[in-house]
Amino acid sequence: MSKRRGLSLEEKRTQMLQIFYDSQDFFLLKELEKLGPKKGVISQSVKDVVQSLVDDDLVSKDKIGSSIYFWSLPSCAGNQLRNAYCKLESDLVSSKKRLAELVEQRDNLKKGREESDEREVALEELKTIEQKHKMLKDEMGLYADNDPTALEAMKNAIEVAHSAANRWTDNIFTLQQWCSSSFPEAKEQLEHMYKEVGITDDLDYLE
Repeated sequence: MSKRRGLSLEEKRTQMLQIFYDSQDFFLLKELEKLGPKKGVISQSVKDVVQSLVDDDLVSKDKIGSSIYFWSLPSCAGNQLRNAYCKLESDLVSSKKRLAELVEQRDNLKKGREESDEREVALEELKTIEQKHKMLKDEMGLYADNDPTALEAMKNAIEVAHSAANRWTDNIFTLQQWCSSSFPEAKEQLEHMYKEVGITDDLDYLE
């Protein structure tokens, strides 16, 4: 004997809605969870099914005191469906209008672009000019290193780096002098530490 097929989500929604329509009453969730199995909807899925109906405005809910009640009347559902239908009709009209505008815009853009020998020649000339422009642009890139503006920028950058290097060298000498004056007994340890961090005897200012 084949196993009975469970209800689909849409079938569950229909059955739960029927509970509201048949009774035209207000329900707590726990009451719906007891009524659901009688319509083939297991109690564990009643909450999700009812919430999906609430999300689609097919079931209303409101908090009264500390309790939340659910209800739905056939007349309310009919009004909601009519409103949804009207909105879809309005969207359809707007979409058709927009489509007509786009078709008209496309047709206007086609004017003057009809296939002809003159247009083909113009397109070929445009293609040739674009290729030449690309070649010239690539050639200019080869001489970028000789660009006066680029050379001036490099010169300025070198000057800034030169000044910064001498400034840090001066800072190092000042720090060494302070350490020697403050810790004369640690001369050997300081010299060893300087070598470890790369400060050697040939350190000097840049010319």
